[in-house]
Amino acid sequence: MQNTLQQYIPEAAINSVLQLLKHDNLIVKVKQERKTRHGDYRRLPNGKHQITVNSNLNKYRFLITLLHEIAHLEAYQKYGKLIKPHGKEWKQTFQHIILPFLNPEVFPMQLLPLLAIHFKNPKASSDTDVKLALALKQFDEPNDKTYIFEVPFGATFKLYNGRVFKRGNQRRKRFECVEVNTGRVYLFNPNAEVEIEVNEKQLQSNI
Repeated sequence: MQNTLQQYIPEAAINSVLQLLKHDNLIVKVKQERKTRHGDYRRLPNGKHQITVNSNLNKYRFLITLLHEIAHLEAYQKYGKLIKPHGKEWKQTFQHIILPFLNPEVFPMQLLPLLAIHFKNPKASSDTDVKLALALKQFDEPNDKTYIFEVPFGATFKLYNGRVFKRGNQRRKRFECVEVNTGRVYLFNPNAEVEIEVNEKQLQSNI
């Protein structure tokens, strides 16, 4: 496990994470990218516990995700199965687990203030914390994706599943976007990654 972790999390965090993973009947798996989640925890039918984390995450997001899922396991073991998945028991457990990692040996200095704010009241996903999500994405491998807030008003864009939308007005923190095929309006977080659609008219206007 130590050799595996060295590939995915900051070196300064390895020993502490290994201590947290010393649970009986715990299986940890690194998975291929899943578009709808960074990781998950579940109790298996045979009584074992399984944590999975996506392999494509940068080392800081991977660490946060892994600790997020460990918090689910420890909250389950301490409080039982009737608690809310991201209720106060999980929040308190996550805060307790991550606190020792919030130092400049593990995370870059520019992330620490944002992490401190986020973990005053951790959310079900760090992606809903726009400032933190954008800061974490600075450490991702370069790709051809564009953030919603960078998409021009009225331009069309495509999601990973092929659905095409047109960007509309900003509503407080999120953006109204109309699905081209159905006309239905959806709200997107500004840090959502999409592919801008380039049609013939757009190409001609740029010539």
